[in-house]
This record gives sequence, structure tokens and C-alpha cells, in this order.
Amino acid sequence: MNTKERAYLKGLAMNLDIVLSLGKSSLTPEFTQAVNEAITKRELIKINVLKNCMDDPRVLADTLAERTHSEVVQVIGRKIVLFKRNQEKSKIEFPGETKKKNRPAGRDI
Repeated sequence: MNTKERAYLKGLAMNLDIVLSLGKSSLTPEFTQAVNEAITKRELIKINVLKNCMDDPRVLADTLAERTHSEVVQVIGRKIVLFKRNQEKSKIEFPGETKKKNRPAGRDI
């Protein structure tokens, strides 16, 4: 992900509601599964790290991104934004990005 794409996603994330909240039990397999399901469905999600969670939000974000095969867009305070493109039905299109058209092989017009 380049800086322009990251900046675009940050702008989209400003209007997002928090999807999940991470509490004192920290990263459990169930929470990781919930994040994976949410990010597969929505592509861009925002997670709140509650005050009773003693772990560092940046470390949590990196761990979640690794476990869900997603990318960390930003970590601000106790808010984490993750992105994972849905290969089948992508909902988010970046500016200047064009969808690949099926062209017949052989000639470029």
C-alpha cells in the first residue's frame, strides 16, 4: 500500500463507526476470528482498545494485521484501523484506479 492509498483510507476511516472493542482479555482466538470475519465483509474496519486492556495498541494492531493478513492503516490513541482488500468483490476503489477490462488477446487498441 502506498502513501496515497493510505491517506485515502484514513479519510474513509474518519467516518467509520467502531466495529469491535478490545477489552482486558486482549487478543483471544475468538476476537481474532471476529476481526477476520468483519474485515472480510467490510474491507476497512475500526477497532477500539478499551482502557482496561493493558497492551500497547500499536503492538495489538501489528499482531492483528499479521494474523488476519491485513494492513494497518493507522493507530491513533486507542483506535486501530485495518484494511484488507476483498479479492472477489472489492467495495473500496482508490482514486485513479481503473478496473481491469477483459480485452481479447492479441491486439492492443
